[in-house]
Amino acid sequence: MDISLQKVEYRYQSNSPFERLAIEDVSLDISSGKYLAIIGHTGSGKSTILQHLNALITPTKGKVIIGNRTIIGGKKNKDLKEIRQKVGIVFQFPEQQLFEETVEKDICFGPLNFGISQEDAKNRAVKALSEVGLSAEYLDKSPFDLSGGQMRRVSIAGVLAMEPDVLVLDEPTAGLDPKGRKEIMEMFYRLHKERNLTTILVTHSMEDAALYADEIVIMNKGKLFRKGSPLEVFSHAVDLKVIGLNVPEVIQLQHRIEKKFNVKMSKVHLDMDSFTTELAEYLNRKVGSE
Repeated sequence: MDISLQKVEYRYQSNSPFERLAIEDVSLDISSGKYLAIIGHTGSGKSTILQHLNALITPTKGKVIIGNRTIIGGKKNKDLKEIRQKVGIVFQFPEQQLFEETVEKDICFGPLNFGISQEDAKNRAVKALSEVGLSAEYLDKSPFDLSGGQMRRVSIAGVLAMEPDVLVLDEPTAGLDPKGRKEIMEMFYRLHKERNLTTILVTHSMEDAALYADEIVIMNKGKLFRKGSPLEVFSHAVDLKVIGLNVPEVIQLQHRIEKKFNVKMSKVHLDMDSFTTELAEYLNRKVGSE
């Protein structure tokens, strides 16, 4: 499902003494099947963009086009329920939204609320639970008897059971240790490929953006600061530092190595494996020439 933001502006508490401009003149096209990462400091506007993606909020000005629906700023937009079925959001700490007696009931809640039959909802629950790495034996358990990691996976299964075309991830690894973060991010990437999803990751992690995204958007003070492939965006380290952001750690390490050995590597490396491979080749050549 294609999504397009066209000159979108949003003001919180508009026409009140507490009015605040959150985003301004944001134009962004997200094509179907794309994995997009949105990066920026707290208050940069990235979470406001996220809420526009399934019409949790609608623009003050501009347009948001989601599939075949156009949401026009400043106008009343009716029948937005279908959008919320097609665009699933995994919020920060999604396990805090669990509330049903059993895992099955929690996962089925969303599909049932959108008119899916009980039988189909249960079938979706089994499938979604399997996709997040949990067996069907968890269906009858209370979600509150599970570990924190299992609870998070159940809450993600509840979003997947809606069978969305677009998956929006709001800091999905918050609170996880490095191992848990990697497992969750690998799971989302697998789902992105297997389900042919349009995936939008809102994150502070430069590393996750570099590893998984096809395209990156940098937000700064409510405006779109830069957009491009991970290589294009992270090749401009100086520009990012101007707004208080940094490049992934592997690129920082590469810059230090290049400076120390007075050498220029063949490309900007976005992952540690490719970086260490080229570094090893360079060191072997250097040793061999001495």
